[in-house]
Amino acid sequence: RLQENRERLSVCSKLCYAVGGAPYQITGCALGFFLQIYLLDVAQLDPFYASIILFVGRAWDAVTDPMVGFFISKSSWTRFGRLMPWIIFSTPFGVISYILIWFVPDISKGQVMWYLVFYCLFQTLVTCFHVPYSALTMFISREQSERDSATAYRMTVEVLGTVLGTAIQGQIVGKVDTPCIESPLFIGMTNSSVALEELNMTHDTESLTDTRNAYMIAAGVIGGLYILCALILWAGVREKRESSELQSDEPVSFFQGLKLVMNHGPYIKLIAGFLFTSLAFMLLEGNFALFCTYTLGFRNEFQNVLLAIMLSATLTIPFWQWFLTRFGKKRAVYVGISSAIPFLIMVAVLDSNLIMTYTVAVAAGISVAAAFLLPWSMLPDVVDDFKLQHPTSHGHEAIFFSFYVFFTKFTSGVSLGISTLSLDFAGYQTRGCSQPRAVNFTLKMLVSAAPVSLILLGLLLFKLYPIDEEKRKKNKKALQDLREESNSSSESDNTELASIV
Repeated sequence: RLQENRERLSVCSKLCYAVGGAPYQITGCALGFFLQIYLLDVAQLDPFYASIILFVGRAWDAVTDPMVGFFISKSSWTRFGRLMPWIIFSTPFGVISYILIWFVPDISKGQVMWYLVFYCLFQTLVTCFHVPYSALTMFISREQSERDSATAYRMTVEVLGTVLGTAIQGQIVGKVDTPCIESPLFIGMTNSSVALEELNMTHDTESLTDTRNAYMIAAGVIGGLYILCALILWAGVREKRESSELQSDEPVSFFQGLKLVMNHGPYIKLIAGFLFTSLAFMLLEGNFALFCTYTLGFRNEFQNVLLAIMLSATLTIPFWQWFLTRFGKKRAVYVGISSAIPFLIMVAVLDSNLIMTYTVAVAAGISVAAAFLLPWSMLPDVVDDFKLQHPTSHGHEAIFFSFYVFFTKFTSGVSLGISTLSLDFAGYQTRGCSQPRAVNFTLKMLVSAAPVSLILLGLLLFKLYPIDEEKRKKNKKALQDLREESNSSSESDNTELASIV
C-alpha cells in the first residue's frame, strides 16, 4: 500500500504531463487546415508543386517516427532521464522551422525547395518531441490506473489543443476573405495557374502583405505556446527509471526488439483495429468542411460545425475515462466508436438541415473522443503484456509508441490520397462557388458510407484483441509480483554484500 501511494501522481503532475501533448496537436491542426490554402493563395505556388510539398511532407513525417524510435532506444539515461532531453533540445529548433514554414521568401526561384525543406524539417523535429513524449507514459508511474488517469488528462488537453490551434489560426487570418469563382465553366476551360492568376488580380499588394503578416503573427503565437508547454512539461514531470523492472545486463538491439514487438499478437491486433477506425475518422475530418460547404450549402458555418465537433470531444473525454474504468476498455471501444454510425448515415440520407448538421457534429465529437482516448489508454496494457512474455527484454517502449504513431500517420496519408484522387476523378472545381453533382455524391461517400464501413471493419478486428479487463488485471498482478520478487532479491543481495564488507 505504501508503494502504491508512492506511485500515485498528483493532479499537478498529471496536468503538467498533459500540457506537453498540446504543441503537437496545435501545430498539426493549424497545418492541416490552413497550409494548403496558404501555399496556393498566399505563397502563390502552382497547385502541382503545392501537392508535392504536402505529400512528401506527410510521407516523411511517417518515416521519421520509427527512425526517432530507433535513436531513442539507443539513448542512454541522463540525470534528466532518457526521453526528456529529446523533448527539450528539439523544441527551439522545431519552433524556428515552424515559423519559417509560414514565411514567404523574396526569391523568384527556390520557393518550392524552401517550403519542402522546412516542412520536412519541422516534421522531423516535432517527431523528436512527440515520440518520446508518447513513450513517457510508461515512465511517469508503474501503476496502470495512474497511467490511465494521466492519459485521460492528456487526451483532454490534446483535444483542447486542436480547438486552440483552429481558433488561433482562424481568428488571426480569418479576416482574409478569398472570393470564389462563380462560373465552374470558367475554371474548366482554363488551367489552375490561370485561375489563380485571375483570382490574385482582385487583391492589391498591400492586402497580400497584410495576409502574409497575419500568417506570421499566428505562427509566432503558436510557437510561443509550443515553448511554454515544453517548459511546463519539463518543470512538472519527472521521468522515473525502471530500476525495479526485470532487466537483463545487455539490452536487446533495436532490430531484435522490433522483431519481438511486431511478433507480439495483441499489439498487431490493436494496431489493425485502430488502423481502420482511425482512417474512418480521418476521412470524416478531412472532408467534413468541404461537405458542409458544397453538399450541405453551409459555406459560412463549417468553422462553427468543426468547433462543435472539437468541443463535444473535449467535454466527453472525462465520461469515456469513467466508462472504461467502470465497464472496461474493450467495451468502451465498441460503444464509443459505434455511436457515430447512425448519425453518419442520417447526415447523408436526410436533406440539408443546419440543426441536424450540428447534431451530427456533436455525436461525431463524442465518438472522436473515444477514438482519441482509447488507443493511448490500451497501448500500456499491450506493453505490460509484452514485458510478462519477454521478461529479459527491456527498453522497447519507444518502439511500441513510435510505430503506432507511424501507422496513424500512414492512415492520414492514405485518407488524404483517397480524398484527393476521388474528388479529382469526380471533377472537383478549384475555387468554385458550387460543385458538380458527382463531387457532392463523392463527398457523401467520403463522410458517410466509407467511414461507416471502416468503423465496422475495425470493430470486427477488435473481436480478436485478447486483452480484456480480466486479462489486464491478471497481468497487473503478475507484474507486481515480479517487481516485488526483484526488489526482495535486490535487498537480499545488498544485505549479503553488507555482511561481507
